[in-house]
Amino acid sequence: MTERKGVLLRLDPAVHDALARWAADELRSTNAQIEFLLRRALADAGRMPGQAGEMRGRGRPRRDGRVGS
Repeated sequence: MTERKGVLLRLDPAVHDALARWAADELRSTNAQIEFLLRRALADAGRMPGQAGEMRGRGRPRRDGRVGS
């Protein structure tokens, strides 16, 4: 897996709370939900870089390390 970049993000507390609730509904962490939304916005705008790696699926990783359901 490629190395991930860390970013400091300041959010209004109400926005953070709404994101956290949405993330929980989608079985994602708040961080993964933000990445999901940013990726969707980039794709919709035609700005997703071709070399961007795939996002991990929702929920917890499988214990055996395999991908999929």
